Amino acid sequence: MTEVSEEMYTLVERMYPLCRSITGDGVRATLDIVGEYIPLQVHEVPTGTQVLDWTVPQEWNIRDAYIADTAGRRVVDFAASSLHVLGYSVPVSKTMPLAELRAHLHTLPDHPTWVPYRTSYYRPEWGFCLAQETLDALPDGEYEVRIDSTLEDGHLTYAEHVVPGQVPDEVIVSCHVCHPSLANDNLAGIAVATFLARALARETPYHTYRFIYAPGTIGAITWLARNAERVERVKHGLVLACAGDPGRLTYKRSRRGDAEIDRVLGHVLAASERPHHITEFTPYGYDERQYCSPGFNLGVGSLTRTPYAGYPEYHTSADNLDFVSPEAMADTLAVCREAFAVLDRNRRYLNLSPYGEPQLGRRGLYDALGGRSDTKQAQMAMLWVLNLSDGEHSLLDVAERSGLPFDTVADAAGALHGAGLIKA
Repeated sequence: MTEVSEEMYTLVERMYPLCRSITGDGVRATLDIVGEYIPLQVHEVPTGTQVLDWTVPQEWNIRDAYIADTAGRRVVDFAASSLHVLGYSVPVSKTMPLAELRAHLHTLPDHPTWVPYRTSYYRPEWGFCLAQETLDALPDGEYEVRIDSTLEDGHLTYAEHVVPGQVPDEVIVSCHVCHPSLANDNLAGIAVATFLARALARETPYHTYRFIYAPGTIGAITWLARNAERVERVKHGLVLACAGDPGRLTYKRSRRGDAEIDRVLGHVLAASERPHHITEFTPYGYDERQYCSPGFNLGVGSLTRTPYAGYPEYHTSADNLDFVSPEAMADTLAVCREAFAVLDRNRRYLNLSPYGEPQLGRRGLYDALGGRSDTKQAQMAMLWVLNLSDGEHSLLDVAERSGLPFDTVADAAGALHGAGLIKA
């Protein structure tokens, strides 16, 4: 286990107890923690603000909630887990028989020891989530029901972190911050995004990288509505979620299907020989569906391990700290870094000596390769780059057509560019 993987897991542990939703103090507290790792620009958007076809809702906060029996014993307690309350529950304080209370209780009969995650964002409702075995053990009788919450005008909160690049063209990395105590969905995604931002900040990336921490759906829609001018700069993007479970990596292509990010992730995953799966775009899932909506149609894909709803623990209390691992998060982070390294070095070049093969030896290019363990590969890479540098083929095209490693191709292009034989 590396120091970075341990730090990512520690970040997940710190965020796990917080009660998050699409608005409220839980989101702010989460961003405060992330802000200890990277500087964030936090945005507060008032209730009632029109954002595309949506309106920013009222802000929800909760202090306490419980169901207590006649002896005052809390049989369901929000203090034990934020999953115990239906998200966005309106306040309630009353006593009622179990027969009446049942209509407001949510369980998972197929997994009787797990607590489900349920919400009611856009309709006034209240409820509790509990294990089926807990419900089965409740005797008939009267129960005190209390949800100490507020639903009132406030703000939607999201944050950004920007890593400046050599060019203003942007790559967005987006993750959702609205789920309560669910470790994989999506605290692991937040952790990977945060440490990816830290890694890129230590380099001088070619692209500018913008990290977006926002509540699902309404947060991405709000960001798009407030950044209409900047959207034109977004050339590539990746939505990170479910980044810490033991499953194989899964990349979901953008709506375009052949965006550069789609090709890069496909190439990197195949070249790494990691177990992986690539799926086509569907307008369901995480916030890739907002960035890829037809009016924007951005080249944004989604990287997960096991996809949403693809594992039994999804949206349940079993998505806990034991379900994610430092090693899985480190592997997801490594793939992101490998992919962005390719994205940043992928260029189209023009051969300045296109008539016949230029003499590489007298320019010292072969000598410059001396001592490399892949000297023959590097020589072939130079020939391939020269042959396909017609202004239409990218280095990724060269790597795919030649079957050579992308890094070898990119290094060859750097040498040829330095010798004045190609130009970008």
